[in-house]
Amino acid sequence: MSLVSSEISDEEQEKERGENEENEPDLPPEYCHYRDEGCEFLDSCLNCPLPHCIYDEPRGKQRWLKELRNREIERLYRDGWKIKELAMVLGLSRRTIQRALKSSAELISSQDNGKRQ
Repeated sequence: MSLVSSEISDEEQEKERGENEENEPDLPPEYCHYRDEGCEFLDSCLNCPLPHCIYDEPRGKQRWLKELRNREIERLYRDGWKIKELAMVLGLSRRTIQRALKSSAELISSQDNGKRQ
């Protein structure tokens, strides 16, 4: 039984690795031009007022939108709206409105305790 050994040329090795004249070298970030397209909330990531991108955290967008909704619920409740009215207008259950008011009250009390200490 004879074994056949073949040598692979340099050109064939480069093709296997994906390195050839057609591929451009990977440039450092300072030489790349990125488009700042922003997101659905802002036109530019560089001008975003948020400390961290909402897409960098798990369920970040969902959490951010829920916080906005809860703040609006709290504001309307303080303006004299009843829980039943809020539920009908916002299309939520009364229990969801109660949860939102409870979470905003807990958040406010925890912030107050932090300031007093």
